[in-house]
Amino acid sequence: MPVEEIHTGIHELDIGNRKMLATRNMMPGLSVYGERLIVEDDVEYRQWDPGRSKLGAMVLKNFDIPIEPDSTVLYLGAASGTTVSHVSDILMDGLVYAVEFSPRTMRDLIQLCDQRPNIIPILADANKPRSYAHIVEKVDVIFQDVAQPNQAEIAALNSKYFLEEHGHLMLSIKSRSIDTTASPKKIFKDEVRKLENGFDIEFEVLERKELDPFHEDHLGVLARIFLEDEE
Repeated sequence: MPVEEIHTGIHELDIGNRKMLATRNMMPGLSVYGERLIVEDDVEYRQWDPGRSKLGAMVLKNFDIPIEPDSTVLYLGAASGTTVSHVSDILMDGLVYAVEFSPRTMRDLIQLCDQRPNIIPILADANKPRSYAHIVEKVDVIFQDVAQPNQAEIAALNSKYFLEEHGHLMLSIKSRSIDTTASPKKIFKDEVRKLENGFDIEFEVLERKELDPFHEDHLGVLARIFLEDEE
């Protein structure tokens, strides 16, 4: 079975006539969300379902993924850890801070963290980065997947606190969480504009692509803090 590493720590498996996205399982034998486990050449891989992961969809949309094995990542909107677990697989020498607001969901996330020492669970509101500033260090990547109307503002707030000068922001913008009546394309345009010049921290948007067919009415964004001296 051919296995191609399409990005450091991210693999594409050719199973029959079907290609499957996967990460190398940090905890062999253990599935996180019922995903398929595949062994090839004594290496176990976990199927990464892009329909359940905005980051997985961004991989298949050919975003330039900035997460490396030694990266430090702040993940906002961790939920029960479906995508966080794949980030954990990639971060062989790194660390992911996983912020989640729901206590019930946090219980599932903590169980995952018991198995994976490179995930730090944080029960907090992503709108209030000061509440976890004593826990989170400067990070190389912020990944955000939150269903709140002020998504661009949350990204800017957390980037101001935690993002390294040359770090990257990855953002999944959910139009229906912002406005159920306006056109998703208009919402996407407005949110990107806010990132570029709507806050006291400005971003350079490097890539933006809609995430269909994996996630309808979602826009993936890759950005970094705008630095004037790079003009």
